Amino acid sequence: MTTIPDPSPLVRPARRRRHARLIAALASLIGACAEAAGEVYGPVAAAPPEQEAVRISVLGCVRVARSAPLLLDLARDEDADRWPGEVVREDAASRRTYAARCALAEAQDVLDGPGPGGGPVPVPTAEQGAAMELVSAGDDVAACWRDDPQEAAALVLELTASGELGVDEVLDAAVDAEVVCGLLVLDQAGTAAMSDPGTAAERCLAAAAYFARAVALASADLD
Repeated sequence: MTTIPDPSPLVRPARRRRHARLIAALASLIGACAEAAGEVYGPVAAAPPEQEAVRISVLGCVRVARSAPLLLDLARDEDADRWPGEVVREDAASRRTYAARCALAEAQDVLDGPGPGGGPVPVPTAEQGAAMELVSAGDDVAACWRDDPQEAAALVLELTASGELGVDEVLDAAVDAEVVCGLLVLDQAGTAAMSDPGTAAERCLAAAAYFARAVALASADLD
């Protein structure tokens, strides 16, 4: 018995499916950050007004700060394992846009001439500039998303219109920007936990806001 292959093209997963494990991990971290802050604020709220010393716990702040990076790395690896075809497609698309940015930078150098040299900071090569351009685009979209998601979506389409950047890679770079900011703020929470529990709780809640925006960006399908 022979099996006739399905002639229909392979349907790409929605971004929320492609990044499902990462999104789930971020949602878990949001809850853990809120719970850690609650372990600081809750006992203070429950204590009677005349009580001066209140026992609180900062263990949650320390625990979530230490576990978050590994949790997110594992989630990304699991997403890649679940969608190997998408990983191949994304790698190929990334190589195309990277090559296009390098070619554009090299052409611009020919037209404008080499930049000033001899300073304390070397001028980026075309390849370095191409990599930096993607990071910069992700940072811009993430910053814009914090104020107006619709404007940020329009910015993504504007940045990718010429073909040197892809929609998914810009959105993924924006996810990375929010995740990194959240992890840095969470690290501050872990550092402050023993000496300043209030600041640690505030930093946990601030990190949760970054993670929430990362979820929105990881779920966004502009098409």
